[in-house]
Amino acid sequence: MEKIFKNLSFISASFVLIVLLGIFISLFNSARPAMAEFGFGFITDSSWEKNVTIEKPVSKITTAKTSKEVSTNVESDDAFDDILVEDDDSLTKTIYGGLIPIVGTILSTLIAMVFALPIAMGIAVFLAEIAPKNISNVVGIAIELLAAIPSIIFGMWGLFYFAPIVQSIVGGYQVSLLTAGLVLGVMILPFMAAITRDSMKTTPDVLKESAYALGATKFEVIKDIIFPYSKSGIIGSIILALGRALGETMAVAFLIGSVFSMPTKLTDPTVSIPVAMANNFGEATGLTMSSLFYLAFLLFVISFTVISIAKIYFLRKVN
Repeated sequence: MEKIFKNLSFISASFVLIVLLGIFISLFNSARPAMAEFGFGFITDSSWEKNVTIEKPVSKITTAKTSKEVSTNVESDDAFDDILVEDDDSLTKTIYGGLIPIVGTILSTLIAMVFALPIAMGIAVFLAEIAPKNISNVVGIAIELLAAIPSIIFGMWGLFYFAPIVQSIVGGYQVSLLTAGLVLGVMILPFMAAITRDSMKTTPDVLKESAYALGATKFEVIKDIIFPYSKSGIIGSIILALGRALGETMAVAFLIGSVFSMPTKLTDPTVSIPVAMANNFGEATGLTMSSLFYLAFLLFVISFTVISIAKIYFLRKVN
């Protein structure tokens, strides 16, 4: 029985790795045509579906009569010994680049994290250590309900109500990188707050009471006892929120502008990787489809890299 239990546990644990590996391989295979066509230049190119005209080279036709070159604009048939032929036709090549969606994804996620992190920590501390129990329960339920709201509702609320307020304060466009980042921050805030609160509540009372008995203040207990004890939960909440922010689609699609334009300021519209994929997959074929899979592959790599770096950094910082 114990052997069966171990095998089932191993299979369950392996399932996650198999799914991750399967997603990685599927995205990579679908993106290979775009990778072969654009290479790493796809990451640094800000063009998307840009048609570039390439002139065909001048071709030279040589006959056996003579090697003398003459113009095509002649009247004698004998003069056509050696002819320079210029084809009026031209080649059109479509260029795809992922720099703008990559920048839009990273910046919108950064805005969301900068906005949500301090507020979430403040909410968690208030609910876990400061608020009376009845208030803590009510606000806690509200936080959990906020986390359950579908992203499309956040997008509609942000577009029709929040975006005009932001525009009246900072100017610029209603749909912009800043608006999308702030609404994204509101979306990930309840995840961080709820997980951090639950983690803080696991701090043993004996540790806090001992600190109070030694004359520690509420702030010192929170800083020196509660935060270090609940560090794993805090790190988990940050990583979960970071992953949600990187992959969010519907709310960001309402608010970021969906324009393939490099933002020069926070109030400019732009596009993120999930939004670019959602807006273009319906009619995509051939190289366009492969380029979208290239974006999906890059999002997978970016998410894995950013979350790994964040986890390593926070663990070292706390330790």
